[in-house]
Amino acid sequence: MSLALTEAGPEAAALLAALHEAGIGAAGPAWDEAAFASLLSQPGRLALIASAGAEPVGLLLLGLAADEAEVLTLAVVPAARRGGVGRALLGRAADVAAGRGARRMFLEVAERNAAGRALYAAAGFSEIARRRAYYAHASGRQDALVLARALSPSS
Repeated sequence: MSLALTEAGPEAAALLAALHEAGIGAAGPAWDEAAFASLLSQPGRLALIASAGAEPVGLLLLGLAADEAEVLTLAVVPAARRGGVGRALLGRAADVAAGRGARRMFLEVAERNAAGRALYAAAGFSEIARRRAYYAHASGRQDALVLARALSPSS
C-alpha cells in the first residue's frame, strides 16, 4: 500500500474525528470534532493523517513538551489494518518528535489490545508502568500499559 503522510491542524478536526471513530470502533469512545479542534489549537500538538491514494486511512495525534513526546491517539480504519499504516504513522511521529528535540516518546495501550501491543513492540516501545483499571470497556475495566522508547535524531 502506497501511503502519503501529512501534518494537520485544527482545520482537519472533522476528518480526524471521523477517522478516529472508524478506527477506534467498539474499543473505546471516539473523540469528536470539538475535542480534536481543542487539542490541536494547543501548543505542541499536531496530527498526522495517512492516506492511501485519496482515501484517508489513519491518524496519529502527537503531543510535544520539552524533550518528551506522547502519542495521544492512533487509529487505523479496519480496511487498512495490517498494511503498515500504524507503523508508518509511528515512524513519522518519531521523526517529527526527534526533529523538534524530543528524546523520548510515550504512549498508553490497553493491556488487552494485542495488535496494538505488537505494533508498539516492533516500533521499539517497552513497558515502563501500568495504570490499573484505567480504561472502561464493555467487558469491565482494563489496565493501561505505559510504554516508552528513546528517540534520536535519526529515529
